[in-house]
Amino acid sequence: MVLPDCIERQSENVLYRGEKMSSKSGSRKSWHEKLQSPPEGLPKVVEVPAGWERRMGGRKVLVPTPLLVDGQIRKVKKGKLVTVNQIRKKLANDFKADSTCPMTTGIFLRIISEAAEEDRQNGTKRIAPYWRVVKNDGSLNPKFPGGVEAQATHLKEEGHKIVPGRGKKPPKVKDFEKALV
Repeated sequence: MVLPDCIERQSENVLYRGEKMSSKSGSRKSWHEKLQSPPEGLPKVVEVPAGWERRMGGRKVLVPTPLLVDGQIRKVKKGKLVTVNQIRKKLANDFKADSTCPMTTGIFLRIISEAAEEDRQNGTKRIAPYWRVVKNDGSLNPKFPGGVEAQATHLKEEGHKIVPGRGKKPPKVKDFEKALV
């Protein structure tokens, strides 16, 4: 897979602006700094090769910024949910693109969630409610801070019921479709 200019892949480590995305020591920037300083040249709409249209959801693909994704998450009210695809579709529509890059959106969701937890630890009251973002089938995201357990706790506090996952599948929000924005 060819990666956008803003992302490089070296073995199994995904790099964001040349820095390993990890909450472990060694990262030069905080998650909040990564949220605030997007890769140069973003957002942008790129044309993908013809063979990628099906995989990417069209020919014109938006590569967003973390703050664009953050803005969509902050619009989700308490008790409501949004799927990753809903975020991607809204951003694509805003930029008159066919779709939004799924890889950068996923990376930026991780940055947003980690930055929100940094902000919470620093005493900020209004943080991005990243826990309201569920996968397209209503399942929870194991890559969010604290894993699915922490996301489930946040969602239960907002009145959602969580159904345990089966096998290796993560838990899901029961009847999540009824709570979508």
